[in-house]
Amino acid sequence: MKLFFRSLFLFTISFIVLFSAELKAQKVVEIHDSIPQHIFTFKEIEVLEDDAEQYSFEQIRSDSFDRKFKASISSTPQTKKLNKTYWFKIKIKQNELANKPFLLEFFDQTIDKMTVYIPQSDGSYKIENLGDAQPFNKRLIHHKNFEIPIQNDGTTVKTYYFKIKSSQISDIIIVLRSAEWFISYALDEYFYFGIFNGMILVFSFYNLIMYIAIRQKQYLYYVLYNLSVGFFETSNDGIAYQYFWPNAPAWNQVAYAFALCATSIFALLFTKELLLIKTKAPKINKLIFGVILARLIFFAYCYLFNQNLFSYKFIEAIPLSVAFFTGIYIYKKGYKPARFFVLGYSFLFAGFMLKFLIMLGVSWLNFGVITYYSLNFCFILEMIFLSFAIGDKVRILKTTKDKAQQKMIRQMVVNATLKDTINRELETKVEERTREVYHKSLIIESKNQALEEVNTLLQKQAEEISRMNALLAQDNEELQENVEKVTRDRVMNTEVDFEEFSKIYPDKEACYNFLAELKWSNGYQCRRCSNDHYFNGHILNSRRCSKCGYEESVTTYTIFHGTRIPINKAFYMIFLIYSSKGKISSHKLSEILSIRQSTCWTFGARIKKVMEDRKKTLKKTGKNGWSQLVIE
Repeated sequence: MKLFFRSLFLFTISFIVLFSAELKAQKVVEIHDSIPQHIFTFKEIEVLEDDAEQYSFEQIRSDSFDRKFKASISSTPQTKKLNKTYWFKIKIKQNELANKPFLLEFFDQTIDKMTVYIPQSDGSYKIENLGDAQPFNKRLIHHKNFEIPIQNDGTTVKTYYFKIKSSQISDIIIVLRSAEWFISYALDEYFYFGIFNGMILVFSFYNLIMYIAIRQKQYLYYVLYNLSVGFFETSNDGIAYQYFWPNAPAWNQVAYAFALCATSIFALLFTKELLLIKTKAPKINKLIFGVILARLIFFAYCYLFNQNLFSYKFIEAIPLSVAFFTGIYIYKKGYKPARFFVLGYSFLFAGFMLKFLIMLGVSWLNFGVITYYSLNFCFILEMIFLSFAIGDKVRILKTTKDKAQQKMIRQMVVNATLKDTINRELETKVEERTREVYHKSLIIESKNQALEEVNTLLQKQAEEISRMNALLAQDNEELQENVEKVTRDRVMNTEVDFEEFSKIYPDKEACYNFLAELKWSNGYQCRRCSNDHYFNGHILNSRRCSKCGYEESVTTYTIFHGTRIPINKAFYMIFLIYSSKGKISSHKLSEILSIRQSTCWTFGARIKKVMEDRKKTLKKTGKNGWSQLVIE
């Protein structure tokens, strides 16, 4: 009995151990021709984190490390730790009855570095380096995804190891496909990508034509938004790396970030222009500019300092939410074009949130190709509804314009009627005014004739008055000349005081004029070169020879040369001495002229000497004989 229970106990323990091992063992995927593809999930994929990147492949494949691998807890495992190394392994059972070639495909094209360890028939491993950090032409198969051909030459179970490191959160979607199914699938996939990108180009080209024709910025922003979406999708799906920049892996690491930033910015600018945010919601307009500025600053910081932050694509939820809720707000305010805008952004927002929740680990949402390409489908629906929104806006503007034109036409009819009424009234008033003006013109014409007659008479009288004035002016001139002559004769022949003498020679200029006429009465002749042409000199009434430049003042070679007595008083002194025949004393001259007696005596002696020298000449002179004393 004891032996029985002991045996039963040992059997139970062995069963439990074997059952536990079976539960813990990694699930093996077997190759079958009847199954064209198989997606590895959960226990079919085991993962080991190597944060310090300290494990070698020999350690990883050893039995001691086999227990460190853990089965995936989600259908799609992810590399959530950026720039950290992950090891993945899968097991494939070969089937010698299968005739089709098979391969492994990794769906996620954003994996930076992937080292693949492919088991060989002799037990060794072949190493292949893949990832978008490698030039595209180094891939085993030139396809946007990563493909690895596998061997099927027996019935053994082979373990494949993958060492993966990426700067973005990567989905480890591993699919076992037959080559026949892969070719069919790849052709269909590229065909649908062509349709998707073709639709983007068609929408963009159409709206570019509209922008050129209408010159509304909303069309230009919509074109740039669509092209940015296409740029992002081709960068994210690997199409751009395959066809546009296959030899630029460094650019391929950040190209999607440029596209994503441009998508957000042009989406907000398009929202602002389409929904007329500047006039309908000024505060939201400021918010949009603030979000655009913040997005550009964040992009610049990521690009210059930490490009790993580019992987946080969920940051685009902020500008997307701003555009979405702006459309809702404008629609609630009664702006009808916002309805299609809100509908289009609803699809895009739903697709974005679906991808965001899958990224956060909500695995039940990830149920195949539809969820993987959900954002592409949502972009297409959004482009269609945004086009409807633009068309709706144009239709509403056209309706508004038609109503405005009809209103203008009605107003023009009213204006024309009013214009005719006013014109008739004006014509009546113009006729009345014309008759009134005509009668007044007749009166004015008769008065003008009378005025002309009066003007003719006045003109004759004016001519007579002018003739009489001319005769009077002539008589006045003759009278003035006679008065001056009489005055001069009286001055020269009678005894007059200095005040009366000064009326003839009031100042220096009058005296100099008299000297000039007296000195050069027979014409000018230079005393140095005998030239008879001169110019006015720098001193009053002086004359400068035009030939030698000698300048002769008016007092030079006269009795006044060198005297300091004022010229008009000197004139009067000569007159007094001449009139008194030299008998007037220097004291009397000093009293009359208010000049010192010694000065009067000196200048008087000089005058008397000249009189004595010219006694004979003075006897023959008339009433102006005193002037003969002036010139030496």
